[in-house]
Amino acid sequence: MAGGYELLPHTADVLIRAWGDTLEEAFAYGALGMYEVMTDIKRVEPREERSVESEGFDLENLLYNWIEDLITLFDVESFLASKVVVEKIWETGDGWRLKAKLWGEPFDPERHESRALVKAATYHLMKIWEEGGKHYLQFVVDI
Repeated sequence: MAGGYELLPHTADVLIRAWGDTLEEAFAYGALGMYEVMTDIKRVEPREERSVESEGFDLENLLYNWIEDLITLFDVESFLASKVVVEKIWETGDGWRLKAKLWGEPFDPERHESRALVKAATYHLMKIWEEGGKHYLQFVVDI
């Protein structure tokens, strides 16, 4: 992977920018950026696998729902991911779909730093674009 992510300053919440050689890679790094807001993902071991499928009526809605699905996974199972592979993003007749695999483990306060709790995805400053052969995305999470 030739992508990455960064957490950027924002007044009250966290702005995440991610990039990759493909749209799938950018979405994967966006997810890792969201998890980095919550904890140091270098300390999350890829012990368990989860499959996630998300859909949206356009690409921005897909990104929003993708992040919301990951937040729900954390809320229900306390699951944190340190490895994310978005296998496929495709356009359907009525929107977009995403299929991904995540590897990680449940949050353990003995081993995982507790940073900010991500409460929700937002559309604030959301943008998805291609530039110089790379795919970029950015979004704000509510903490």
